[in-house]
Amino acid sequence: MNDEPSWSLADPRPIAQGARYTFFLPGRQEIEAIGVGDDVKLIFDYHHPTETWGGERMWVTVTRVDGDMLFGTLASVPDEPTSPLTPGQAIEFARFHVLAIDWGHPDTAPSSPVYREYWDRCLVDASVVDGEKPVEFLYRETPDMAQDGDKFPDSGWRIRGRMDGATDECNAPLYVALGAVLNQDDSWLHLIDAPVGSAFMRDFEADLYRQE
Repeated sequence: MNDEPSWSLADPRPIAQGARYTFFLPGRQEIEAIGVGDDVKLIFDYHHPTETWGGERMWVTVTRVDGDMLFGTLASVPDEPTSPLTPGQAIEFARFHVLAIDWGHPDTAPSSPVYREYWDRCLVDASVVDGEKPVEFLYRETPDMAQDGDKFPDSGWRIRGRMDGATDECNAPLYVALGAVLNQDDSWLHLIDAPVGSAFMRDFEADLYRQE
């Protein structure tokens, strides 16, 4: 790692591809409609030793457009103390770098794609969230995990990873968003609206879930 303060822009598309249920990018029509006066959020990665953040998501105000290349000025104040970036600094970037848009003229902006979000919580084996084991058994009980002040409710889903070769550490339960599970294994997505009391065991040979 270079000790001299330096940065680059991250491509958010691989992030979105790997987290389809928790990370959403603007639609194609939105990306193509970005123009002068719009604010766009970009991911800035630092390539030097940092004190707090290895990267930051910050806003840039678009000042010029040249096809797929955009030019603007940094509208945010970096939170990372070692950042070489300063507000008003010129930033050059491609349309694909954009992960969010704040329209300068929202009344003429194209509509955003409608995504179903999966932020309700579930209890799941750590091995599933880590991608080490596929989902094998899941059941839905009356939600009882939510605490006062939680932003998102407990869905009631309890999800177990494949048991062969699993260790106690793999089976450690995590209380996470449904989307975090779906990012790793969405084979059970068609069951997600099943009512409380439902239970399903996965038949790997037949590639389906059998109701218990």
